[in-house]
Amino acid sequence: MIVVVGMAFEARIASSLGVRVVCGGDGKNLATMLTHAMVAGSSGLVSFGVAGGIAPALKPGSCVIATSVIDHDRVHKADARWAHRLARLIPGAVSGAILGVPEPVAHAEAKQALHARTGAFVVDMESHVVARTAAEHRVPFAAIRVVVDPVERTIPRSALAGARPDGSIDAFAVMRSLARYPSDLFGLIRMSLDARAARNSLVRGRDLLGPSLGLLDAPYQPAGALALEAEPAAVDA
Repeated sequence: MIVVVGMAFEARIASSLGVRVVCGGDGKNLATMLTHAMVAGSSGLVSFGVAGGIAPALKPGSCVIATSVIDHDRVHKADARWAHRLARLIPGAVSGAILGVPEPVAHAEAKQALHARTGAFVVDMESHVVARTAAEHRVPFAAIRVVVDPVERTIPRSALAGARPDGSIDAFAVMRSLARYPSDLFGLIRMSLDARAARNSLVRGRDLLGPSLGLLDAPYQPAGALALEAEPAAVDA
């Protein structure tokens, strides 16, 4: 199994399970990394980590299990049996669509508009790459994402300034941006509390699922399976 994450702390959480972890990079680089990782084979792909909330009522730490992943004008359906098992194993988890995006969605108004247009629950930058790769290699995929910034929050500029391509945080870049935009301080403090709730939820989910991350022991029949079909999304291009 291969677990795909976007940030260094997510990789540390997933790595403790002893699974292969692919971390970070933009969409093109991540796709290349995953293709190389798939050379050794995989029983399934999992998108794991935090996400931006775009549906109302989702709070920091809310866990979303993907029923599907929206990828531009396509919808990739997650493996239904796997998704159902994940929802049973993680109390309080909700099931819904995840929207793949090329960059963080920072503003509350933009999040609200995306939910209205697509019906997705959360956005992230890795799940759509995972879904594409799973379809190409005919293996099942699942996505387990925890809300870090709810729909009503706008991400502070200084938080975005510190994000490195490899998923780590550049503390000096954050401080430089904060010196320029001191009003970001309250938002950063609030975001750090939200991030703690999200991290705790991720650790809890990892501990509940164990090394298999909920993957069913029964053999899969990916050829023609629902989990591997892609259909046009009922969203604007």
